[in-house]
Amino acid sequence: MSVPSSVSNNLPALTLHLAQQGLAAPDLGSAMMPVLDALVGNTSAVGAAYFQLRAPEQTYYPRATCGDLGPEPLRRALQHGGLPATLPIVQALQGHPDVLFFEDTRLMPEAAAFAELAIFGLCAAPVYDRQGQLVGALLAHTFEPYAWTGAERTLIRSVTSLLGLLAARLDAEERERDAHESALRALGLCLEARDAETQGHTDRVTALAVQVARRLGLDETELRALRWGAYLHDIGKIGIPDAVLRHPGQLSTDMWTLMRGHVQGGLQLATQLPFLPQTALDVIALHHERWDGGGYPHGKRGEDIPLAARIFAVCDVYDALINVRPYKRAWTHQEALTHIQAHRGTHFDPRIVDVLGEVLASAETAGEPAQAVLA
Repeated sequence: MSVPSSVSNNLPALTLHLAQQGLAAPDLGSAMMPVLDALVGNTSAVGAAYFQLRAPEQTYYPRATCGDLGPEPLRRALQHGGLPATLPIVQALQGHPDVLFFEDTRLMPEAAAFAELAIFGLCAAPVYDRQGQLVGALLAHTFEPYAWTGAERTLIRSVTSLLGLLAARLDAEERERDAHESALRALGLCLEARDAETQGHTDRVTALAVQVARRLGLDETELRALRWGAYLHDIGKIGIPDAVLRHPGQLSTDMWTLMRGHVQGGLQLATQLPFLPQTALDVIALHHERWDGGGYPHGKRGEDIPLAARIFAVCDVYDALINVRPYKRAWTHQEALTHIQAHRGTHFDPRIVDVLGEVLASAETAGEPAQAVLA
């Protein structure tokens, strides 16, 4: 199908519409989908995909796909194998300023690998970052040789130029988020080393909280904020003296007052990081609140406690119970789960207790110990 004249005549409006959607998108994959939809809907391409560079592997993996990607072996090859930087089509895109159009990939050495996958009509657009590095590639295809029309080439160049601007911005933002995440996790591990926590608590409780949250339907942006809050949940303990933090027995009243103060201290420190989303701050500030209002520091109850904090509270207690602490032995999985279920509707949100049980049971059903979900 060639570009309808109505689309060709209204290309500026389409480009503006795609720009507005892309600028409002929370991540690169979401920003790509309207562009891919426009290509498949308004050209003869039957399928399209955006591939983004994963630097350590020097391979471009799909972040968004649309339309017919062919039989399962082809989809699997694209999804898991990606486009290695050494692939001739990627080499051809390196430094190329324009979209490459192939009417028959069997006749072009740069695209011969696609002919082996029964893709014969192909267009490939490079996406560069601000430093001129190839960070992505947009591909659209047909399963038979095809001569791309002038109108289609105009449309493809227009939307891929827009995509390049969006992808460069969003790629930079994602790299910055990745750097933030690595730094926050490192900080959490440093705090863990000073605290009386069992080694690995930070990663275990974060992994468990993410699994519970995913089952509850949180999206990727919410999951990232939950992870960031989990990494820093006890950052306020940096101001707690070792004599209190590592005390082997029951805390005195004065010690307990100091220990409880780590929540407000942690929030004060965390708010100095302007990139932390509110959900992450909620986890830090409110993970010691209780469903029945008996927690601290504010005595919030029920759904007045943000969902991320309620999720993390259950997972934090579970992990603390099943691991050795200076003041206790490690409980078994069943002992810990029984304790948490006994406090369903008092300490913990009943729905989250149920979902935690489902997550842990799924590991056992798969023949793994319940603790395997924390790995």
